[in-house]
Amino acid sequence: MPNIKIFSGSSHPDLSQKIADRLGLELGKVVTKKFSNQETCVEIGESVRGEDVYIVQSGCGEINDNLMELLIMINACKIASASRVTAVIPCFPYARQDKKDKVGSRAPISAKLVANMLSVSGADHIITMDLHASQIQGFFDIPVDNLYAEPAVLKWIKENISEWKNCTIVSPDAGGAKRVTSIADRLNVDFALIHKERKKANEVDRMVLVGDVKDRVAILVDDMADTCGTICHAADKLISAGATKVYAILTHGIFSGPAISRINNACFEAVVVTNTIPQEEKMKHFNKLQKVIDISMILAEAIRRTHNGESVSYLFSHVPL
Repeated sequence: MPNIKIFSGSSHPDLSQKIADRLGLELGKVVTKKFSNQETCVEIGESVRGEDVYIVQSGCGEINDNLMELLIMINACKIASASRVTAVIPCFPYARQDKKDKVGSRAPISAKLVANMLSVSGADHIITMDLHASQIQGFFDIPVDNLYAEPAVLKWIKENISEWKNCTIVSPDAGGAKRVTSIADRLNVDFALIHKERKKANEVDRMVLVGDVKDRVAILVDDMADTCGTICHAADKLISAGATKVYAILTHGIFSGPAISRINNACFEAVVVTNTIPQEEKMKHFNKLQKVIDISMILAEAIRRTHNGESVSYLFSHVPL
């Protein structure tokens, strides 16, 4: 592939390497370091003049450092005369701060701020995955490709859950209802959703199950799991409503704070995540998380298609072989 360069930020080098391997390319040379006053310094180690540049950086770990590093990398490539710079952000940072929640609230809309920062730094195009709210695409004036883990999730369900024809796909909150109905339709099974009332962020108050899971396998599907309070409550609710087994399939496994102990104590058959966020370290502490779905080929194919000027919409319903 001529005139294409892929650089990796420091948030998820493993995923970047997989993407590069898939495309048959070497990762570009880049040195990221911190000065002693903690300022980020990035040196691009090869010419990018006239090239189509892709920078892979996920919104995880030290989120603010990684976001700043991404902005600096984009800007470094831009002012070194790259013809186009695409930010590949598997997990978009600040995606949950996408609206003012209360009337007259003084909450920030940080996702819009991040969008502005990316645009100002010089990004020409964004590739991301399972945005928390797909309207975030509208915060940008540049093209955004929001890819879905859904085809990979469907494939995993069919290959690993033998009784999938008799399952119910469950959304742990009303916000994920669209995602869940789409998966349920494609598997031709029922769906249910859990209505929750939150008193404050990261704490769930009470839950109501809408739909039937009695004597069925319940598969909880959500776009992200952070402190895991919601999905663990949801799992208890499903078991008490008569589900035989509960699986959880999550695109972005953030697992912060008490998440790991909550999941280890919950009644899941298995917890499945994708590798939009590095999971190796967390795998050591889980007794339930036994599967990571690799989505590097979806991102790699999106990069290949974008570079060649082909349509990306094929990836909304198919996993590249």
